[in-house]
Amino acid sequence: MTDKKDFDVIIIGGSYAGLSSAMALGRSIRSVLIIDSGLPCNRQTPHSHNFITQDGVKPSEIAEKAKTQVLTYDTVKMLNGLAVSGQRTKNGFIINTQSGEEFEAKKLIFATGIRDIMPDIKGFSECWGISVIHCPYCHGYEFRTLKTGILSNGENAFHVTSLVNNLTNDITILSTGKADFTSEQLTTLDKHNILIIADEILEIEHESGYIKNVIFNNGTQMKFDVMYAAIPFKQHSDIPETLGCELTEQGYIKVDNFQETNIEGVFACGDNSGMRSIANAVYTGGMAGAIVNKQLTDEQF
Repeated sequence: MTDKKDFDVIIIGGSYAGLSSAMALGRSIRSVLIIDSGLPCNRQTPHSHNFITQDGVKPSEIAEKAKTQVLTYDTVKMLNGLAVSGQRTKNGFIINTQSGEEFEAKKLIFATGIRDIMPDIKGFSECWGISVIHCPYCHGYEFRTLKTGILSNGENAFHVTSLVNNLTNDITILSTGKADFTSEQLTTLDKHNILIIADEILEIEHESGYIKNVIFNNGTQMKFDVMYAAIPFKQHSDIPETLGCELTEQGYIKVDNFQETNIEGVFACGDNSGMRSIANAVYTGGMAGAIVNKQLTDEQF
């Protein structure tokens, strides 16, 4: 909590990207407020992987350690709350929270992540991040050699299947509708003995988030150990759009190589603006923090 209302920088989102930004700024003695609602998108994931020095560690443990380190810098404060609106002012920006508080800052960094839109499949959301996963780099090694489903269709399904094929030789594509592949892709899939099932999925039977069986609308079922799923998402916060930030065709916040949006003084980092991984979140967060500090320096020196 903080009684201070005016900061150099407000960071919305206090997971890996936001904390990385805050550390860069705190070490430059910038006054920073992190506003975090405490709902990271990987909160169901049991272990983090493919992030050097933290391989196999629970995501919340990494975040808590990072938070402890960041908050040792006296100029960095954290507020447990939800930012609900923002507006531009003559000297910067105002952010309002759900509890009615108002804070001002010269610069904004959005590290707000994205919100996955779950399909209408019973059991899917309970398995998400545990045995229904999105990334072979983050989770694939732990499910190597096991019976694997790819819940996707067309080009994306073909791409994910090509990556997962190096991890297991037991792959089935679940297209949930007419398969949408080119003749060349179908030839390649057939060469690797990859089955395509077009039936709609009714339910995922599971035990504590670990898949047991996939049940189809026609009453048949098939055993799986893991499923890769490409599902739609939306921005976790609509404040960037209300400020005028552009989105990409995929729905990410559009940023330049320094994580700045098309709105001067507004930055985005982490999952909301690119590849979903802890390593990328830490990198882009650090970059955003450094560039924000450089802008403040240029304006004040």
